[in-house]
Amino acid sequence: MSILTTPSLIGLITFSILALAGCNGSSDGTTGKTDIYTGLDVSMFANGAFIEKPQVVDCETAQGTATTCYQFVVSGAPAGRVPGPFCPRTIDDGADVTGAWFSKDGSGDLVDLTGHFILTLDEYYGDEKWVLYDAQTRNIRYTATKEACSGAARPDVEEQYKQNCIECELAYLEDDFSQTYLIPTTPIPAAQTGRVRTVGIALDGTELSGPAPIDAILGSYTIAAFDDCGGHINLHQGYHYHATTGCTDALASEDGHASLIGYAVDGYGIYAMRDAQGKEESLDECRGTTDDIRGYHYHAASPSENMFIGCLHGETVRPAGGPLGGGPPVGGPPPGSAPPDHD
Repeated sequence: MSILTTPSLIGLITFSILALAGCNGSSDGTTGKTDIYTGLDVSMFANGAFIEKPQVVDCETAQGTATTCYQFVVSGAPAGRVPGPFCPRTIDDGADVTGAWFSKDGSGDLVDLTGHFILTLDEYYGDEKWVLYDAQTRNIRYTATKEACSGAARPDVEEQYKQNCIECELAYLEDDFSQTYLIPTTPIPAAQTGRVRTVGIALDGTELSGPAPIDAILGSYTIAAFDDCGGHINLHQGYHYHATTGCTDALASEDGHASLIGYAVDGYGIYAMRDAQGKEESLDECRGTTDDIRGYHYHAASPSENMFIGCLHGETVRPAGGPLGGGPPVGGPPPGSAPPDHD
């Protein structure tokens, strides 16, 4: 996760801070200007995704383009469901009462975060220092308070919260917690490929986050548990996703195309990895492609890749008081490699 625990920011503007966006797979990172423009469809969002009626406002991209943006204000909670479960409580707990975690291979599906998985972490990661449970009681150590969440759900985990399974609750958020997204009403293809920090917004109104600082997490002998939907909670972002497992998918399209899961901060749609036949499309370096119905759009990576898309194809909004960092660039190292820059 982007696991910072700074105080919540009111009217937080969530977007890619350094996005010099855009890519079509060319070797020099430049984009063409022949895109089919298909903008964001507000009707695709779930009921209850926003805490204020979406508005269209004037805005300016980081590249200096004056345009209009949708302004979305959200609560930090997914519309229509309660997050969790996350950490197991005992080493006997099975997948039916626990969440998930990244595969150490950095690809494919998430792995079930069962009690047995916690019990055998030393074997899984090849390090005998992994001990997140009490051998006598068979109980698993997890962050059971707001204080523990604050101290552990961050790249620089406080010493007393190492060797813990990390989970936080929505109840820990400030009463007035909110996030605000500004997304161009019409996508603007950028002149050059750019980096991603915050990816975008899911159809349930929660953040599609940049890569989690995996090595900082594992280096503290902690597991930042996801629920089975691929998301978790911290005090800075509320509930947010690091993987897509189908929980936010829209209804399948009539042409069998992969389901929409949300929108990137540049306004282009993000779709599931595979279509109705289980096939993947040929994608550019941003994990994007173009068709006659959707125009340019992205396809999410597999759940354990610790990314959604590879870069941003379009221009994004100029910073105006956003998160303190937002996360390391997309395309960073997979689980088990050198530590990325943290949020």
